[in-house]
Amino acid sequence: EVQLVESGGGLVQPGGSLRLSCTASGFISSNYVMSWVRQAPGKGQEWVSGISRGGDDTRYADSVNGRFTISRDNARNTLYLYMNSLKPEDTAVYHCARRRVAYRDDVASAVSEYEYWGQGTQVTVSS
Repeated sequence: EVQLVESGGGLVQPGGSLRLSCTASGFISSNYVMSWVRQAPGKGQEWVSGISRGGDDTRYADSVNGRFTISRDNARNTLYLYMNSLKPEDTAVYHCARRRVAYRDDVASAVSEYEYWGQGTQVTVSS
């Protein structure tokens, strides 16, 4: 069965940095586009960043562009999100998500395109 497990969240001050990781199992990592999606308390899902199957193409939401970096290590079945210059509005539960259909060439920014989600890791940005 598909499993996605996030780690690396925590409490950080504004301007600080965190690295999130997601370990995957139950499928061949290189076959799927992956993304990070976040949910603020009481809010809906927001697509944050996505990466192509081979890692050569990355996309970012305008709200995080220039501050976050997504990467993947398919040999280790791991997805990363490097977050810099964090802001209070970045506070959310961050989920890694696998695209529903394999072998896609494009990095979709629609949350609905990602069917399998991890349980998430909490990121809190506060003084």
